Amino acid sequence: MSKFRLDEVDHQILDMLIDNTRVPFTDIAKKLLISAGTVHVRVKKMEDAGIIQGSSLTLDYEKLGYSFIAYVGVFLHNTSQTKFVLERINQIPYVTVAHVTTGKFNIFCKIRAKDTKHAKEVIFMIDDIDGVYRTETMISLEESINDKKRLMHTIFKEL
Repeated sequence: MSKFRLDEVDHQILDMLIDNTRVPFTDIAKKLLISAGTVHVRVKKMEDAGIIQGSSLTLDYEKLGYSFIAYVGVFLHNTSQTKFVLERINQIPYVTVAHVTTGKFNIFCKIRAKDTKHAKEVIFMIDDIDGVYRTETMISLEESINDKKRLMHTIFKEL
């Protein structure tokens, strides 16, 4: 499969969509001085190439009462249990991200909770999964960087 080539207009379209996935194509077209049809065609091509995969909504979890963030490193008895444990972790809605990793942990999770008491309950849910040897938790004091654009702009410069 050949690499999909993005030009400056594609970069600008992606830049605006990252800021707001709900921005109308007509607004993008006006800012870029192109037609809304051109925006639609370019977005469709990027979707077909797999560069754009759906769209997402950013929630303010703090306003929803889930401001507590912790990262949980999961140690397994055997790596062969990874799939089983991930299936069980996936059933815990407070685990928002899980990675299979090398190094110290077999699986590394991000959890969101209401407070420390709730986080403890979530961590115990993970601990109780068959195959989990133990966990190690790190509490996030503050999310200091959450920037989707910096990497995208670096990638564009490298192309």
